[in-house]
Amino acid sequence: MLAVTSWSQPVRTRPSADFRLADQAQQLRLLANQQSRRATVLAVTSGKGGVGKTNVAVNLAICLAAGQEAVVLLDADLGLANADLVLGLQPGMNLSDVLEGRATLADVLLEGPGGCLLVPGASGLAQMANLTEFQRHRLFQCCEEVESRADYLILDCGAGISRNVTSLAATADIVLVVLTSEPTSMADAYATIKVLAGLGVGHRVGTVVNMVRSRQEAERTHERIARVAGQFLGLEVSDFGYILADEHVGQAVCRRAPVVLAFPRSPAAMCLMALASKVLDDGSRSVDAPGFLRRVMSLFV
Repeated sequence: MLAVTSWSQPVRTRPSADFRLADQAQQLRLLANQQSRRATVLAVTSGKGGVGKTNVAVNLAICLAAGQEAVVLLDADLGLANADLVLGLQPGMNLSDVLEGRATLADVLLEGPGGCLLVPGASGLAQMANLTEFQRHRLFQCCEEVESRADYLILDCGAGISRNVTSLAATADIVLVVLTSEPTSMADAYATIKVLAGLGVGHRVGTVVNMVRSRQEAERTHERIARVAGQFLGLEVSDFGYILADEHVGQAVCRRAPVVLAFPRSPAAMCLMALASKVLDDGSRSVDAPGFLRRVMSLFV
């Protein structure tokens, strides 16, 4: 299990005026080449809001941490970051403070219930393509530090098909698209998968069907998405499971507590535990696959 105090303290000062982008890129390549361990990165996204994406991300992080995995949850839901609310936390600083050099990663990390660590969301991520050289350097340092120390890095991405959302999701080892069985949600989920396919996603993309009344309803929903994606996109979409509609989820949110901790024997909690088991059983990504740090670097070239 990761402890907040185990994270090193990065330098707070800004690079000198003669800091060169070429030198920075060379340093980052060395960091990426030196990594002997890297986290499995999961992006949790959705085609539209209101389908329970953040609840899935938060509870998945807790379930993985319960299995003695070192888990970091990064709230990357740009402009609507609220994973801290679901976890019952009150962050004083967030990722924007790290990018601006006002804080270190150790300053920002919060230990949440169940043993997972949270990097609170930041509006500063909304314009990733416009980050300054200094902010890029800080972001790369942050990613490298998390990737080299955690077993799992979970990205709670935003909803929709904007470039900021899909570009970040496409850097993950596994992309989980959360949807419901409603036709509009299915259409939006397919649109998201289509954009990811256009970005050259060659790794695992899977669905998590939320708020369903039965396993059969979830299976039908996944099969429709998978069939169309296979036929028109040539993309294999995996079935990562489903979460039953459960009033305990809303009750847990009102308590500002994750449902797997507030109501561990509820139907939704049992489904979320099964999802975590599926993620663990999925196994590690190919040893030849580029690390998350390398893939984030590609966003800026």
